[in-house]
Amino acid sequence: MVVMDPTSRHPHMSILRTLQLLIQRGGWERWDNSTAGSGNNNRDESSTSAPQPKISANLLDRTKLEENEISSVTKRACGYIEPEDEKNRSVTSMIQQRELGLAFSNSEKCRIGNIFLPNYMTRVAQYNSRAFCGSYSADGKLLVTASQDNLLHLYNTEDGEFREMKTIDTQNVSWSILDTAFSPDGKYIAYSSWSEALSLCPIYGDSSVQESLTLTPADMGRFCIFSLVFSSDSREILGAANDGCLYIYDRECHQSTIKIKGHADDVNSVAFADNTSQILYSGGDDGLCKVWDRRTLNEAEPREVGVLAGHMDGITYVDSRGDGRYLLTNSKDQSIKLWDVRAFSSKEGESNTRKAVANQDWDYRWHTHIPKQLYTPKTLLEGDTSVMTYRGHIVVQTLIRCHFSPIATTGQRYIYTGCGQGRVIIYDLLTGEIVQELHGHESCVRDVSWHPYHQELISASWDGVIGCWRYSSFPQ
Repeated sequence: MVVMDPTSRHPHMSILRTLQLLIQRGGWERWDNSTAGSGNNNRDESSTSAPQPKISANLLDRTKLEENEISSVTKRACGYIEPEDEKNRSVTSMIQQRELGLAFSNSEKCRIGNIFLPNYMTRVAQYNSRAFCGSYSADGKLLVTASQDNLLHLYNTEDGEFREMKTIDTQNVSWSILDTAFSPDGKYIAYSSWSEALSLCPIYGDSSVQESLTLTPADMGRFCIFSLVFSSDSREILGAANDGCLYIYDRECHQSTIKIKGHADDVNSVAFADNTSQILYSGGDDGLCKVWDRRTLNEAEPREVGVLAGHMDGITYVDSRGDGRYLLTNSKDQSIKLWDVRAFSSKEGESNTRKAVANQDWDYRWHTHIPKQLYTPKTLLEGDTSVMTYRGHIVVQTLIRCHFSPIATTGQRYIYTGCGQGRVIIYDLLTGEIVQELHGHESCVRDVSWHPYHQELISASWDGVIGCWRYSSFPQ
């Protein structure tokens, strides 16, 4: 199946050609003032009309963010220019330098690319059941999607189009596929469900020959892995389970080698801090994000190296920036938090989070009315050590994901997430403000994935639609 945006004939045009078009249309400044950062609400599909959450102004305090190193690091990476310096470092001067033989730096490329944030959706696929997962491979050449019909759909995306390579029948799936992961070596896809085992299938060759990776005995009762991720060498798979534990499966040993009793309730998400695969992050329904170091771990009496506390309800997803220092958590308290692992929370902060979670009297899976104290909180919890809190999306029904935007094209300037109202929300990491609010789905958007090297974004929704968002000059 091939779907292309009819208004964007050159979805991956060169930067130079893009700049030429900008000049022809009246220049950078005029274009930028009229469209960039406008939160373009153009739609090609109807969307939900539930009331938008109110954002408390006092929670957009950027003091800690601006004082933290991530602010300066991100500004350098994305080519951020202070307003007073715009005239001295204009795009025109960048073009003149290029004509003199000076190539654009990576940060300059990001600065240009960030003007063209995705704003227009086309359908990659329409399934007859809820879509739970949609993610690009590390090189962006493949896309895998999963839905409640228990099928994996694999697409080749090398030429900017979506050509379905194969449909894979899954095994050991109950209710739905809940997570998928590409192995870093590009050979396998792992997926999880309500089952005592993960499943591993080859990308190439006969994908019906799948390996079952048992994590726990079959008589342990109802068991589920909500989130999984490969180690950087593809040897191990880290999983987050409903029994409050983290599991590591070693593919060479063909067995589960580590079990960490880490949380008082479901562990909903796990991540590796960096490519060493030694530092682990976990987030659960207890509202806490925990940091683990495998090198000092005593499995008999596991103890985290630190706790990140500040959410008022359970955590649905954890995403690492990949640098071993910063991470994101998405939560049922209707917020995303940015954390610096150099600033762990105190016992008091941890206790306050536990109390706040225990006092919640709603179930995000079924209740559409979000408690007022969550979407209009007056203050942060005492002891909250997060660097910044981002509000404006809705977390209901399912474990909605959030991510840092790619470093190659955006300098990791943005945070993007799905939404229970059928939206995709893009926040500016540097300000906390929403820069794009993308409408195109009729139901909850559970998963989102930004292409590592192109300005395009995939959304997987419970309306059964897999959407691809790209920039269009003339969105309908």
